[in-house]
Amino acid sequence: MRLAELTTLEVPTREDGSFEHAVVNLTDKELFDYPFVYLIEPGRLMFEEKEIEPLRQYLLRGGFMMVDDFWGEAEWQNWEMEIARVFPPEEYPIVDLPLEHPIFNIVFHLEEKPQVPTEWFWTRSGGQTSERPDSGEVHYRGIYDKEGRLMMVICHNTDIGDGWEREGENVAYFNAISAKKAYPIGINIVVYAMTH
Repeated sequence: MRLAELTTLEVPTREDGSFEHAVVNLTDKELFDYPFVYLIEPGRLMFEEKEIEPLRQYLLRGGFMMVDDFWGEAEWQNWEMEIARVFPPEEYPIVDLPLEHPIFNIVFHLEEKPQVPTEWFWTRSGGQTSERPDSGEVHYRGIYDKEGRLMMVICHNTDIGDGWEREGENVAYFNAISAKKAYPIGINIVVYAMTH
């Protein structure tokens, strides 16, 4: 809904006016019908062997993946180990995305890399954004293909999706987190993925 409201992208809707989305497995042939996929909570993810090649082919053939909602060094190490099975780092390294990268500027100009906590944590911590002792620094990283196309944005030590899911639960959270952090970075990532 916010993507349709705040951008000129044509967002598919159903006959009843609701917005289309799909849940797909990496082994579904329908995966290749979608130019953008969103993977959450990969901190304990373990790819099945049969998922590795379809994901690799999906991304190398022009698909884009946004990875979100994992915190701390242990979860990062797990993700790094699992994605190396898809893209060996000597061939496709994970790189930090600088604040000058278009994902921070393409629609909304962001002054910082946003860290989005859950509404529950933000409210109970008095407005803190780092949910764990080892998650103080938010990271936006990526993997590029051989032609220099960004195939994947990896959002670590943040949960951008919570700013979308929880916007109606707390007006203060909506104003401070959803409107100023979660929607701007999410919209920037989607617009970038759909236009590059």
